[in-house]
Amino acid sequence: MLEQTKVAVVTGAASGIGAATARQLADEGYRVACLDLDERGLAATLAALGPQHRSFTLDLCDEQAVAATFTEIEHWQGRVDVLATCAGVVDTAPFEQLSVARLRQLLDINLIATFSVVQQSVRLMARGGRICTVASVAGIRGGGLAGTLGYATSKGAVITLSKGLARELGPRGINVNCVAPAVIRTPMLDDTTRDAGKLEQLHGMTALRREGSAEEAAEVICWLLSGKASFVSGTTIAVDGGLAML
Repeated sequence: MLEQTKVAVVTGAASGIGAATARQLADEGYRVACLDLDERGLAATLAALGPQHRSFTLDLCDEQAVAATFTEIEHWQGRVDVLATCAGVVDTAPFEQLSVARLRQLLDINLIATFSVVQQSVRLMARGGRICTVASVAGIRGGGLAGTLGYATSKGAVITLSKGLARELGPRGINVNCVAPAVIRTPMLDDTTRDAGKLEQLHGMTALRREGSAEEAAEVICWLLSGKASFVSGTTIAVDGGLAML
């Protein structure tokens, strides 16, 4: 009997860490469902992956759209084996300029949408399923980098969510872990380091004195989603060149 092809879901797959994760999972033999709001970016990702994979354009903050998308994934492949929640937005507003409305928006996109996708994925997961969320070193440090208070708060909540999910889902045989990147070359880094000297400052805060690549972050995500990390759950791994320890 032939082994069934495993199914991966990746949010934020149109660019950056999400696109790199989708590519690596495809290279590892997964059928990949790529989710994002950016239709053009998703088309580019899918062109790199091949026709056996699928893209789904949706607003992850729309609970009904998320549920409908996972119904489509269920009809397409019948299950989900691994999930990487790479979608998110950054914010650089200082405390004095951070509005309640913007903080709610950041929590909706970075935290609530992550929970919604996990909830739908778990419905289609059997024992042995694996989930990797994506937070940020800003969520560990409380900001102080490029993303400021609102962003750090939302990403810190993702770390706490991931620990709680590991406790809740562990008895079902589902591993949940988190990666916390920083200074990774993505469109998000480009957006937050436009001021002269900002990127060099961040390089100087890392032990390795450089930025990382989206592929380097994806390697850690895919390891956590693999059988090699079968006894790892509830852990947050900083992918930051040694920044968080300094």
